[in-house]
Amino acid sequence: MSRRYVRDLSERDELDQVFLAADKQLRANRAGNLYMHVRLADRTGVVSGMLWNASEKLSSTFETGDFVNVQGSTQIYNGNLQVIVNRIDRVDPSTVDESEFFQLATANIDTLGARLAEMLRSQSNVHLRNLAECFLVDEEFMDKISRAPAGVKNHHAYRGGLLEHIVSVMELTAIVAPRYEDVDADLLLMGAFLHDAGKIDELCYDRQLGYSDEGQLVGHLVMGVGLLDAKLGEVEKLSGEPFPAELAHRLKHMIVSHHG
Repeated sequence: MSRRYVRDLSERDELDQVFLAADKQLRANRAGNLYMHVRLADRTGVVSGMLWNASEKLSSTFETGDFVNVQGSTQIYNGNLQVIVNRIDRVDPSTVDESEFFQLATANIDTLGARLAEMLRSQSNVHLRNLAECFLVDEEFMDKISRAPAGVKNHHAYRGGLLEHIVSVMELTAIVAPRYEDVDADLLLMGAFLHDAGKIDELCYDRQLGYSDEGQLVGHLVMGVGLLDAKLGEVEKLSGEPFPAELAHRLKHMIVSHHG
């Protein structure tokens, strides 16, 4: 049976194919019987799956974020398409073509990471270039920014979405800045890089997309300033000289003001 992407599904389709389990919940109906609600995803969208007569044992066979083979059929319920699941089994991820499930494949993310480094290292301002290098050599930061989404629902809500969004804004500044004589192109570029950096810890994305406790209570604007402060300390130790105070203030202002 050929693969049917979520966007192409219609009523009464018979399915026997792999999805990404974007979320799962084991619930009880009014009679106390267990059923499972699973959000089934691929690169084109998400559809709800319902498995009746479920059990805790069955639920424990896979986790959110796993690939699962689903046997079932589609139907319309309350105006929305859903999958009635007859069987669901975890699939070895090594047998899966990830390009069918993620909007950005690993190769695309690697290309974006290389472009990010290229643009940051092209800055003529030595202070900003040194600051950028402190981020680029931080393996944990680079790993997070390569995996994080830019949002949970609003935009770029997928693996690598944050990196794609940041690089896109940086590319835009590179086009716009030369058209305005009074604009500091390096400062604008660095602001584009930093504006959403706090999202690496504001959001959760190891299994399912959501907000961390700190993300809900503090938010990525304040978290981004904290991240910048830490790197400013690092760059001063490496360079052996203070980072220009006004330049630091301008960077922080760009972070905290970019939501208006």
